[in-house]
Amino acid sequence: MSSYLLNRRLFQVALAAGLAMSTTLAPAQTNPVAGGVLNAIINPEPPSLNLALQQVQSTQIVASKIYESLLIYTQKLQPTPGLARAWTMSDDRLTYTFQLQRGVRWHDGKPFSSADVVFTYKKILANTARAKALMENVADVIATDPDTVVFKLKQPYSAFLYAFDIGGGAILPKHLYDVPTELGRNPYNNAPIGTGPFKFSKWERGSHIELVRNSDYWRQGLPYLDGITYRVIPDSASRRVALEQDTVQQAVASDLEPIDGPRLRKLPTLTVSTAGSEYWAPLQWIEMNNSIAPFNDKRFRQAVMHAIDREFVVNKIFFGLGTVATGPINHMTRFYDPNVKQYPYDPKLAAKLLDEMGLVADSNGVRVRTTFIPMPYGEAYRRFGEYLKLSLGKVGIAVTIENVDVGTWVKRMGDGDYQMVANGVFQYGDPAIGVARTYLSTNIRKGVAFTNTSQYRNPKVDELFLKAATVPDQERQALYSEIQRILVEDVPVAWIVDAQQPVYLSKRVQNANTTALGAAGSYAEAWLLKK
Repeated sequence: MSSYLLNRRLFQVALAAGLAMSTTLAPAQTNPVAGGVLNAIINPEPPSLNLALQQVQSTQIVASKIYESLLIYTQKLQPTPGLARAWTMSDDRLTYTFQLQRGVRWHDGKPFSSADVVFTYKKILANTARAKALMENVADVIATDPDTVVFKLKQPYSAFLYAFDIGGGAILPKHLYDVPTELGRNPYNNAPIGTGPFKFSKWERGSHIELVRNSDYWRQGLPYLDGITYRVIPDSASRRVALEQDTVQQAVASDLEPIDGPRLRKLPTLTVSTAGSEYWAPLQWIEMNNSIAPFNDKRFRQAVMHAIDREFVVNKIFFGLGTVATGPINHMTRFYDPNVKQYPYDPKLAAKLLDEMGLVADSNGVRVRTTFIPMPYGEAYRRFGEYLKLSLGKVGIAVTIENVDVGTWVKRMGDGDYQMVANGVFQYGDPAIGVARTYLSTNIRKGVAFTNTSQYRNPKVDELFLKAATVPDQERQALYSEIQRILVEDVPVAWIVDAQQPVYLSKRVQNANTTALGAAGSYAEAWLLKK
């Protein structure tokens, strides 16, 4: 078995340092100060704090301080130690062995071990939207001793080391989840016990979620903060004022309206950065239910693309926080190819495509009536819904908007109970992880959101995605380029924007946004300057 790590020096340091390994991913701040509570906005309020059940952004931001995963990713997408202190890969790329950190305890005092990792992957994560692609390539997960976990693969999986982020790989305590209670009803879903730098304290629905310092954290001397309080502030104007007045010291993209961005970026008390979204590489689109008419005809889906002025959406609704999407892979993600069919704003061409389908307008100019569910993340998304209604109406597609809460949005999308629904997904560092899940016909899973919920089917796309996940990196670009060309022709979803995820921080907050997950990092090394 040969040693393998993307950054070999980090691997050697990890082996030598073991428990004391520091995963600082940015230049260390001088003289960190212990103490203080970071107040942050969380919007919308998470539906759950169990990352195996919910991967929505608000859940990831809070739960990433409580749970931990095997690996952490730098802003250059290099895997570094998390709960795994080191790892090796066999010469045939079929066996990965992870050496776990020693001396780790769950927040209830029980020891963490390889049994927790095996249980989490085999019994919990294997059934989730995020980890399914990984686990379909895994023959077995074995605990060879309390500090060692071995993943045996069925075939080489080129994205393997990109699949262990907190969103898709949070390790759960076996002693609390290996119980008869149904996973969705486990009381620890909303009062979580993890191994991370912060412990869950309380959740007052509609008000705040309070985390406190884990004084027994395995990384000695950390965290610096006494705690983090995530405040639920329903009104967008109040959220902006709270940030301006330092009542809160953190907000992320979904917490604020894009229209407030230009003003906030000028404030001398704040730092605003889009760094920290490299792993997420968010992509927003309109999901169309391919299983029902007229969405089962690609001409209709192409017409929708031509009917939307996406430049206007990016510049006037999201105020420049992103670029127009060209297809299924965000331009920040590996194997992106811009050389695909383009869909310029062209209502006349949209109307022509609808004519070809035989969709004739009635006396009111309506060819088709449909519904649209916006993302429940603030006024910008509601404004996008209104814009979509106006734009599609001009070509004879009458849209009724259905505004729902986060839980309903996730459920209806997962159940296929929609005609059109806005969706935003993360790319997770590699197309095999964050992109394939949306288009593989084998990932049509009723009741599970963030899978192939548009119910798109194309055997050639299935074949290419499966092959691209197994071949060496130097062979993958050609395969992903072909995938992009096919999907952009078929338009299973209407890609709108490669979004940015700015993190707004008070300048008092130091060393927080340091990983490729931005505000969903652990914040173990974050600290506050004294007022």
